[in-house]
Amino acid sequence: MKIIIINGPNLNLLGKREPEIYGHQSFEDYFQTLKADFPAVMLEYFQSNHEGALIDKIHEVGFTYDGIILNAGGLTHTSVALADALGGVKTPTVEVHISNIHAREEFRKHSYISPKARGAIFGLGLSGYKLAISWFLEK
Repeated sequence: MKIIIINGPNLNLLGKREPEIYGHQSFEDYFQTLKADFPAVMLEYFQSNHEGALIDKIHEVGFTYDGIILNAGGLTHTSVALADALGGVKTPTVEVHISNIHAREEFRKHSYISPKARGAIFGLGLSGYKLAISWFLEK
């Protein structure tokens, strides 16, 4: 099984940015834990602060991978183009957010990604990524 985790803007700052919301661990460190927890899964990780790079990556993997786990960061609430990219590919997507987007600012309660995703996990910290991988393995 081949799964890619795609993280959007500012998620390169995990472990440094607002640790009271996002925790103290970098995603790169957590990714090593995921790879150890799921040795039979070919896991890939991609992060960009640029919308076009995220769209390009979705196009690149969207017909050959078994799953996309997407945390689009702030683009979740603004990017019709990112949602269109997900709608244009065959690979199923699970939307993940580290924080509970429904318990934060009003604008964060709307996701352009959710209608294109098979499911969404939010508010469970980094463990949301692990749950998404487990879902792909069970389906």
